[in-house]
Amino acid sequence: MRIDIWSDVVCPWCYIGKRRLETALGTFDHADDVEVVWHSYMLDPGAPSEPTEPTSVMLARKYGQTPEGARQMQDQVEAVAAEEGLVYRLSETLHLNTLDAHRLIHLALHDGGPELQGRVKEALLAAYFTEARNVADPAELRAVAVEAGLDAAAIDRVLAGTEHTDDVWADIEKAQAFGATGVPFFVIDNKYGVSGAQPAEAFSQVLERAWSESHPVIEVLAGTAGQGDACGPDGCAV
Repeated sequence: MRIDIWSDVVCPWCYIGKRRLETALGTFDHADDVEVVWHSYMLDPGAPSEPTEPTSVMLARKYGQTPEGARQMQDQVEAVAAEEGLVYRLSETLHLNTLDAHRLIHLALHDGGPELQGRVKEALLAAYFTEARNVADPAELRAVAVEAGLDAAAIDRVLAGTEHTDDVWADIEKAQAFGATGVPFFVIDNKYGVSGAQPAEAFSQVLERAWSESHPVIEVLAGTAGQGDACGPDGCAV
């Protein structure tokens, strides 16, 4: 089974959704047969690569809130994150561009597959939300990605050019084609779409349904007098 997830590394609900999916997978009998692949989505493609303001200021402006109102919004999200074991520092996070972070996530998938990509994704989310680091800064990105296991030389090559930029935009276009209007957005086995950070129970239900549909149980009927005649590993009794 494959799970494709569209998200942004500065989306607080994306990290919460990741934890809730992981909770569901923790009780899923076939979790070892599940492959998770991350896809890019940018909440604000026009955000600055050199951030100059905290997210609270941006939110107040965007939603017509006072600074106190924006902070209350962040407090509410922090409380939800805490329920999933995440300690957010939203008042310290910066409004920034995530293109380079997404390019490194694609690099991780290209060079190390979904397992390495998952480690880099987790590291970037943690760096932004729990450590309030500037994940638009090349030096910070390099440090986070190296710690997660990505090759330093490959990181430097990507950050110095435009490699994987097309992959980022292709992901965004595909999300739009799926009809996603926000993130996180999950696609289970290319069949079921799940929008938003749903409760773990909702993920569990769709995982079980997708698995049962792709692995149907076949009922074997014996003859009315017992097992019917058949050939086996030792040949045929004829």
